[in-house]
Amino acid sequence: MTVLILGGCGFIGSHLVDALVHRGVRVRVFDRQAERYRTPVRGVDYRFGNFSDRMALAEAMAGVEVVVHLVSTTFPGTANLDPSTDVQDNLVGTISLLDSMVSLGIRRIVFLSSGGTVYGVPDHVPIPETHALRPINSYGIVKVAIENYLEMYRKTRGISPLVLRPSNPYGPRQGHIGVQGVVSTFLRRALDNEPIEVWGDGSVVRDFIHVRDLADLCALAVLSTVEGVFNAGSGEGVSVNEIIQNVKEVSGRDIQTIYKPGRPIDVPRSVLDNSLARRVFDWSLQIPLKQGLAESWQWLKDTSGRV
Repeated sequence: MTVLILGGCGFIGSHLVDALVHRGVRVRVFDRQAERYRTPVRGVDYRFGNFSDRMALAEAMAGVEVVVHLVSTTFPGTANLDPSTDVQDNLVGTISLLDSMVSLGIRRIVFLSSGGTVYGVPDHVPIPETHALRPINSYGIVKVAIENYLEMYRKTRGISPLVLRPSNPYGPRQGHIGVQGVVSTFLRRALDNEPIEVWGDGSVVRDFIHVRDLADLCALAVLSTVEGVFNAGSGEGVSVNEIIQNVKEVSGRDIQTIYKPGRPIDVPRSVLDNSLARRVFDWSLQIPLKQGLAESWQWLKDTSGRV
């Protein structure tokens, strides 16, 4: 089996590369540029180009059995600034991808949606996959639209989709520019002895999953023939204030916290019910939050002089 990972040089993608290579799978990667934090993985076929380049994408798909779609050109916190670009780049781009898959006779696709944005303000937590989808920002709206198109292509074009809805992944190789990734941003500020800035009072609760646990679930999905939608989270809620306290403990630094006005795009509490994924894929979490934070802190210190 040859698997094509779109966005395979990114944070989640690079860990999925590791998980699939470890399982003996032939891996091809399509991304805009090489990995930032390490050299190419031996045996992996890297192709470079833009997601919007249909010809380059079709060439990368030649001879593969499974496509893993990890590409997103926007972030949850900024997609609302330019919804039309979000739609054009991500929704229209994905429809073009699906058309190419149909033309090439590729049926299987694994798509990473967003467990943190598609549900909106939940009626109850933990949130099951059957919960109503009420996204409140452009990022979540586009993810839901892509999920709906995947279902349409399943019914009408023979595509075999599996959708994963991750919560908030964190871990080594995550960028720390402050656009996405509370954990990596806070750890970087601790390393630089800079204050942590928080939207709201820090009571917002999120579900954090280590990227290797997410990559393992994604690999299990790739190697299966299962279709449907699955949450990919820890099933446990942690407030932003608790993350700050944990960051202080693993870093050994007493960081100043600056609280700013809350944002309307921030859901007060989001925790995913992961029982379906655990049951169907016999998947279990391996990395507790405190251990994962300590590992991320060590990785950041080890790489801080080289990035």
